Amino acid sequence: MSNCENCHVCQSADTKLENFICNLEGVETSHHRVESQKAKCKFGKDGVCCKLCANGPCRITPKSPRGICGADADTIVARNFLRAVGAGTACYIHVVETTARNLKALGETKGKIKGLYTLNKLADIFGIKEDDDHKKAILIADKVLSDLYKPRFEKTELVEKMAYGPRFKKWSELNILPGGAKSEVFDAMVKTSTNLNSDPVDMTVNCLTLGISTGLYGLTLTNLLNDVILGEPVIRQAAVGFKVVDSDYINIMITGHQHSVIAHLQDRLIDSDITEKAKKVGAKGFKLVGCTCVGQDLQLRGEHYKEVFSGHAGNNFTSEALIATGGIDLIMSEFNCTLPGIEPVADKFEVKMICVDDIAKKKNAELVEYSFEERENITNKIIDEALKSYSNRRKNITLNIPKDHGYDDVVTGVSEKSLRDFLGGTWKPLVDLIAAGKIKGVAGVVGCSNLTAKGHDVFTVELTKELIKRNIIVLSAGCSSGGLENVGLMSPSAAELAGDSLKEVCKSLGIPPVLNFGPCLAIGRLEIVATELAEYLGIDIPQLPLVLSAPQWLEEQALADGAFGLSLGLPLHLAISPFIDGSPVVSKLLTEDLENITGGRLIIEDDVVKAADELEKIIIDRREKLGL
Repeated sequence: MSNCENCHVCQSADTKLENFICNLEGVETSHHRVESQKAKCKFGKDGVCCKLCANGPCRITPKSPRGICGADADTIVARNFLRAVGAGTACYIHVVETTARNLKALGETKGKIKGLYTLNKLADIFGIKEDDDHKKAILIADKVLSDLYKPRFEKTELVEKMAYGPRFKKWSELNILPGGAKSEVFDAMVKTSTNLNSDPVDMTVNCLTLGISTGLYGLTLTNLLNDVILGEPVIRQAAVGFKVVDSDYINIMITGHQHSVIAHLQDRLIDSDITEKAKKVGAKGFKLVGCTCVGQDLQLRGEHYKEVFSGHAGNNFTSEALIATGGIDLIMSEFNCTLPGIEPVADKFEVKMICVDDIAKKKNAELVEYSFEERENITNKIIDEALKSYSNRRKNITLNIPKDHGYDDVVTGVSEKSLRDFLGGTWKPLVDLIAAGKIKGVAGVVGCSNLTAKGHDVFTVELTKELIKRNIIVLSAGCSSGGLENVGLMSPSAAELAGDSLKEVCKSLGIPPVLNFGPCLAIGRLEIVATELAEYLGIDIPQLPLVLSAPQWLEEQALADGAFGLSLGLPLHLAISPFIDGSPVVSKLLTEDLENITGGRLIIEDDVVKAADELEKIIIDRREKLGL
C-alpha cells in the first residue's frame, strides 16, 4: 500500500507508481476516480438491463421477470454478451485490416521487408507460389483482405489453413466456422437488435464463431503480418518503467495497437537530418516511449529498434501518471487503451496530442488521418509538432521522472519462434521438463489491466506469484505483461519466487518464471505455442496441461479474446464476471456445459488462492490423463 497518509487512490501492485500518483498535485487520474465510482449498478453487473428500445430501459427483477417486450433475463443477458463480444471482434478486425493494407502497400511500393522468415511461412500456409518477395507480400495481403470481406454465408478460406486440424474438425462438427469476419460482426449486431433473436443458447454459441474470427485473424494474423513488416521478435533484456524516459530527448509517447502505422515514423526518427533538427532545439534526438499495447509490440521487436525506442513505460492505467512526469513532449494515438483521462493531464503539462485514426480520436487531439500513401507527410507533421511542443513546453514544465521506477533487465522478445529457437529449434526440452514434473504445467495470464479486481494489477500479480510458486510457468500477453514486468516478475531474479523445481529450471536457463510475449495481440502467439505443443504430442489442445486466466479483463476486446480461448477448448478464469450472472442459462452454458462441447469452460473466481487451486487442479487432472 502507499506510504502517503490520507491518500485516496486505488491500490496498485506497483507500489512505486502508487506513491508517485499519491504525491501528484492538481492532477486527477483514473486511480483517483475509482473512489467516486465504487457504487456499481447491480442490474448492469448481472447483465439484466436492456435499453434497446424506447419502452426501456427495462430491468429484470424477481417481481418483473420480463421486459415490456417480453424478453426475459436469459435473452437480455445473451444479447448484451453477444453485442459486447461482437464489438470486441470488430476492434481486432479493424487492426488486422489496417495491417494487411499496409503490407499490401509495402509490397506495391517495393519497401523493405524485415521479416522474410514469416513472409515465406505465410506463403507456405496460404499455398502461394511466388518467388518475388514483394509480389508474395501483395498476394498474402490480398488473401487476408479477401477473407475479411466475404459475406457471412461464404466460409473463410484461411481458417482451415491456419487452425489446428483437430480443432477445425470440432468447429466444423459444431457448425461454428465463421464466414467473412466483417459480416459476422455486422450480423451479430443485427441479431441482437430489438425483437429479433431471443434464443440465449444460439446467441451465446454465436460468440464462439466470433472468437474464432478474433483469434485467427485479429490476433494471430496481425502478429504474423507485423512480423513481415516490422521484423520478428528476438529474445533480449530491456528496461521498463518510468526510468526509460530520458529528458535529454524529445519524447513521443505512443498508445494504441496498430504498430504498422508507426513503421515509417520510427525509421525516420533516427535519420541524421531529423536528429539534427532535434539538436537545434537543444535535444539529443527523438525517442519513442512505449505505453499500452503498441509500446509492448515495439518492445517485443526492440532488437530492431534499439536506437529509437527508449523502452516500455507501462500499461493503460500508468499513462496518466507517465504524462504527469513532464517528460513526454507529444502523444501519438491510433487505437484503444488511450484513456479519455489523459486529455486534461496532457493539457496541464502542455503536451501536444495527435491522433492518426479517427477510431481513436481524442477531443483535444489533432486528427492527422493515416494512410500509407501519405506516410511521409504524416511523419513530417508529427516531427514538426514534436519539435514545436518540446521548444514551447520544456521551459514551462518541471520534470519529475522517478528513475527508481521499473527494471533494467526484463526479458522480452518472446514469441512462438524465438522461444522454440531458444529451446534448440524444438519443443522437446519443454515437453521433457513438463513430463518430468520440473514444470507442472503452463498458465497463460493474459489480457487487460483494471482498477477493480483488488486494484491496479493486484489480482494479476498475486495470481501469477501463486502459480509460479506451484511450479506452473506463466506466459503473459497484454496489459497484464505491462503490470508484471514493472514489478519485476519478468526479470531473471523473479526465479527466487518460484517453486523449487521451476526455480531450478529458470536459473539453469537464465530466464524468469514469467515469459513476456508482449501485447494483447500476442495472445495469438500463445495459441500457436499451444497448437505446436499439441501437434508435437499428437493430441488435441484441450488435453494439454495448459490453462488461461484473464483476471483483470477490462474491455470488450477481452471478451472476444476469451471467446477464442473457449473455442480452443481451454479453461478460462476471470476474476470479474462478464456481466452474465443474471442468466442461469448463459451462466450454466459457459461455466459447465461448454466443457462437453468445445472442451473449454469459464471459471469465475474472485479469490486468488481459490483461483490458483482450480487452475492447478485442472493441470494435474490433464497431466494424469496423459499419464504424466
